[in-house]
Amino acid sequence: MKEIISTTGAPGAIGPYSQAVKAGDFLFVSGQLPIDPATGAFAGDDITAQTRQSLTNVKNIVEAAGMTMADVVRVGVFLQDMEHFGAMNAVYGEFFTGDCPARAAVQVARLPKDALVEIEAVAYKG
Repeated sequence: MKEIISTTGAPGAIGPYSQAVKAGDFLFVSGQLPIDPATGAFAGDDITAQTRQSLTNVKNIVEAAGMTMADVVRVGVFLQDMEHFGAMNAVYGEFFTGDCPARAAVQVARLPKDALVEIEAVAYKG
């Protein structure tokens, strides 16, 4: 059985999708843009601020599902420019320590709202 996860701690979906779907012991978190849910605007203009906000949105959704970031098993990072990888990675290390999840990081042609980063995640709590 699947359960739709939604929280005001992350921006609402801007299309026909859910913030996250819990299916059994798995949680699938949709890609999170660096939008501050309190203002509806990007958290900042640089990759550091945008990565921090995207990961904060992921964290808030994961916690709304009764899990923690330690339960995240896979992350997908979509970067507007691979030159931002180092700065993104530094912020990423603030959210994941110890046994880190599997991860892919790719450069894409364009992100919604011309964001610098979008981050998706899969969590497991069995």
